[in-house]
Amino acid sequence: MLWTTMTLALREIRRHVLRSVLTVLGIVIGVAAVVTMVTLGHATSRSVQSQISGLGSNLLTILPGQGIGRGGGGVQPPPFKIEDVDAIRGQIGGATAVAPEVQATATAIRNAANWSVSINGTTDDYLAGQQWSLVSGRTFTPAEEQAGKSVCIVGNTIKTNLYPDDDPVGTTLRIGNVSCEVIGLLKLRGQSGLGGDQDNTVIMPYKTVQRRFTGNRNVQFIMVAVDPRYESAPIQNSIGRLLRERRNITASKADDFSILDTKQISDALGSATTQLTAVVTAVAAISLLVGGIGIMNIMLVSVTERTREIGIRLAIGAVAGEVLLQFLVEAVALAALGGLIGLVLAFIACFGLAIPLKLPFMWEPQINLIAFGISALIGVVFGYFPARRAASLNPIDALRHE
Repeated sequence: MLWTTMTLALREIRRHVLRSVLTVLGIVIGVAAVVTMVTLGHATSRSVQSQISGLGSNLLTILPGQGIGRGGGGVQPPPFKIEDVDAIRGQIGGATAVAPEVQATATAIRNAANWSVSINGTTDDYLAGQQWSLVSGRTFTPAEEQAGKSVCIVGNTIKTNLYPDDDPVGTTLRIGNVSCEVIGLLKLRGQSGLGGDQDNTVIMPYKTVQRRFTGNRNVQFIMVAVDPRYESAPIQNSIGRLLRERRNITASKADDFSILDTKQISDALGSATTQLTAVVTAVAAISLLVGGIGIMNIMLVSVTERTREIGIRLAIGAVAGEVLLQFLVEAVALAALGGLIGLVLAFIACFGLAIPLKLPFMWEPQINLIAFGISALIGVVFGYFPARRAASLNPIDALRHE
């Protein structure tokens, strides 16, 4: 009986193809919009987390001031010194690498080509903490760090623009007014989670940058890599107490420095992306409600058109349950068909948008199965009332209907 009922339902859909297509249009749009939004939301979240992890996992960045680039109360907080770095390295347990960061910008020049670059003065611990390996060459020697030699490690963007056909290792690169020997080439890393090009960087010993670029002994940032076996919060608290003591901050005063945790940033951005995706998905899901109402409306019209047919079926022995099942199957078939078309459109949309949005292409079977199940459920919910109305018709009254 079920097979016969399904055959009859598909026959009725084929008899009114255009009406059937227009009926399921709301379901098609709703399923396509919901699946596309959820899939792109997950892809965005994964992309953000991947970019944040590109900054390094379990990393703490310590900077002066309450917030990025901001001093407390309008007063510029005192900078860090290399002694602060040494104190953290020597007194804080659970830190696998501690490195100073002294930053500057300059123009790198090779032959007739030039390129604006970011300079990061630091130590080998920076590369170890960032888990940033080299394609070729080597890192700094202790003697080069101690003496502040004019040596540098360059990123892939600099190679692309200044050494398109050559290996930069072993050459001399002019950065501003400083000539330095290129001793290493960094592995390609791409954009950071904050949008900057991580590969457009020149890494030099921090003393070199202090002496030749900034002209002072200040340390702008301190990077601390935390052992994954340790909890980050206690280490942050220990660093905070140590720096408060070293910077002579009394108990009544707030910190004049900030500690940023890359994991916390990743979690916060991931949570924000998830919430935004949920809101957009909820708005898109309204189309499913509209589609369900459209199915119910057309099914009511179908019941009216086929009242005499229903009367004949009931008169020759069909039970009310069979009539109800027939119309319910028609509603579910319409909704499921709309769901399938919506999934196909969502696949095309996700594939087409992934490239311009620079997101990883994702196609999650679980989301698609849930969306298809919801579309079928909508057919059941909104098709039940018309089906119940058809099953409750009086055979005599139905036969008299013109």
